Amino acid sequence: MSYLYPRQDALLSTFGHPLAPKQPKKVSYRGRPELYSAYSVIDDAKDKANKLSAEATKEFEKASAKAQAKTGKIELFSGQYYAACTLGGLLACGLTHTAVTPLDLVKCRRQVDAKLYKSNMQGWGLIYRAEGLRGIFTGWGPTLLGYSAQGAFKYGWYEYFKKTYSDMAGPEAAAKYKTVLYLTASASAEFLADIALCPFEAVKVRMQTTIPAAYSGTFDGISKITAAEGWAGLYKGIYPLWGRQIPYTMMKFASFETIVEMIYDRLPGQKSDYSKGAQIGVSFTGGYLAGILCAIVSHPADVMVSKLNAYREPGEAFGAVVSRIYKDIGFGGLWNGLGVRIVMIGTLTGLQWTIYDYFKVFMGFPTTGGAAPPAKQ
Repeated sequence: MSYLYPRQDALLSTFGHPLAPKQPKKVSYRGRPELYSAYSVIDDAKDKANKLSAEATKEFEKASAKAQAKTGKIELFSGQYYAACTLGGLLACGLTHTAVTPLDLVKCRRQVDAKLYKSNMQGWGLIYRAEGLRGIFTGWGPTLLGYSAQGAFKYGWYEYFKKTYSDMAGPEAAAKYKTVLYLTASASAEFLADIALCPFEAVKVRMQTTIPAAYSGTFDGISKITAAEGWAGLYKGIYPLWGRQIPYTMMKFASFETIVEMIYDRLPGQKSDYSKGAQIGVSFTGGYLAGILCAIVSHPADVMVSKLNAYREPGEAFGAVVSRIYKDIGFGGLWNGLGVRIVMIGTLTGLQWTIYDYFKVFMGFPTTGGAAPPAKQ
């Protein structure tokens, strides 16, 4: 036999006899002992997270019950209801806009001078080295005051106008033309909200687009502007502000209501079948998607607001300064900073709807959006 051919006993020991019954393959179910400690740590972390979540939910429910006990049962669409919605809007907009002041600062400066910073990270680095952490939050004071006022007016009046216009149209027309209803109510609310916002926006933009900042704070800015230009100086940006904020808010509220309704339509069951936590999660998702659309629609006007507050000469006509700015920057310049604004506005809008609906749940109200459950026969 050739030395290259294996012996018969070697073949049998390797492959077994062809006529021998097959033996079941032994399977070892033993895990790797060194991973047991890792699994234990993960399980402990999950247990702790679940306990903390349960405790947080209990504390929230206790605080909510106390608040509702003090205020009493607030009827929907009553004066107290609109007042509560106003407070919820104040918290939602004031806190979120203030939190993203560093993003807004670099965005505004790049809108005014596209060559100032090559990127947001470079901008923050240069500002931090020159002015420290305080410099990165330049304009936080007028931002907090202005957008708190704007949020209070916007959400409170939106709830009021939505109900009022719905009653005027009647139930059938309101259901049929609900998107028109959302657009009209939000436009009406934002028109009033911008009157409250405009003075603070003027101070904020001038602080953020001058290096070093032109004013030491909100009230220093208001006093200096009124001394040099009169009270009209605080409102010289009202028209582009309306041009930016009204389309933004119309898109924000109408698309949010539509997206939330679409989400619930595609989920099994009805909105009322889901927990309040799940409903707030839907609010964040709908708000973030709506925020992306808002940023795109309102961005050219946002650039104009930044440019106008920085470059408009005293007594210069609105049409003249807009024409001059457009001649300088062109159509492409109207989209400077769009990427960072999409991130900023998407996050802002998602968080705003989350805070607002969280507050409504706290007060015992239903969350915003989604088709109402069918009436009981």
